[in-house]
Amino acid sequence: MRNLEQNPIGLGPKPALIVVDMINGFTDPDCLLGTYLPDVVSANVKLLGVFRELGLPIFFTTVVYHSDQQASVFRRKVPALNVLQAGSRWVALDPAMGRRDNEPLIEKQWASAFYKTDLDDRLKELAVDSLVMTGLTTSGCVRASAVDGLQNNYQVVIARDAVGDRNPAAQEANLFDLNAKYADIMSVAEIAAIL
Repeated sequence: MRNLEQNPIGLGPKPALIVVDMINGFTDPDCLLGTYLPDVVSANVKLLGVFRELGLPIFFTTVVYHSDQQASVFRRKVPALNVLQAGSRWVALDPAMGRRDNEPLIEKQWASAFYKTDLDDRLKELAVDSLVMTGLTTSGCVRASAVDGLQNNYQVVIARDAVGDRNPAAQEANLFDLNAKYADIMSVAEIAAIL
């Protein structure tokens, strides 16, 4: 089967950065969910610096469970998610992100940054038309958030070097598929040059 024809969509004039789940639970290999990906952390720090310098909107997400009823099927499928309890160090952003007070932190219980959150409303309030997505993991929460970003009619760009996965094959397969149908895949340097 041949690949589909695709058009690059790039970024519009009002982009926002969505940093998906760059939390201790995913960046610290001591956690069941974690993987050591220092290059991904560093790439996120670089892109955050660009967005901050330009005064563009930045949103962070974390996964937090406040009760056993939240996302119960998802947590039964992936029991390691149960460590992401409110108040746990695992749900806190990786300190390298240096989140500022004016950068909202969206709590979610499922993979997508949009599902049962107010992210879309917040983006619309700012007249955002396009999204740069980074974070962890490419095959899970980044992918779900990118697909939902497109489904909410945003142009989506994924920063290739600022996303990661515990499985290198899953990383490459998902970047290929996302680029084919849902988003543009660019490096942090390419995104910075466009901005």
